[in-house]
Amino acid sequence: MARPEPSIVEVVYALPDRQTVLCVPLTAGLTAIEAVRASGLLERHPELSSDTLMLGVFGRRVDATHALVEGDRVEIYRPLRNDPREARRNAARAGARGSRTRAGRGPRRRTDG
Repeated sequence: MARPEPSIVEVVYALPDRQTVLCVPLTAGLTAIEAVRASGLLERHPELSSDTLMLGVFGRRVDATHALVEGDRVEIYRPLRNDPREARRNAARAGARGSRTRAGRGPRRRTDG
């Protein structure tokens, strides 16, 4: 009789040029932060601090103490370089000061007909 596959969770950390996906055995009561520590990612990436990590499971933010279930994927989120709202505001301000063109198609022409 075949042995059952051990239950695992994945821990994922993505950089702009590569991603790391590691499997961690699921034990009873395993939390998101415990899975990250068990994966060894904190040692591989010294810029990460377990005190300030933003974690998620399948794209949803979770607390570090979130209890995992079989098949979960713990994601480590990097901080944003720019606040998206502030970037949109800056772009809107720059557009208001720029020329009055229509989406790069040149100025609007009047036709008197």
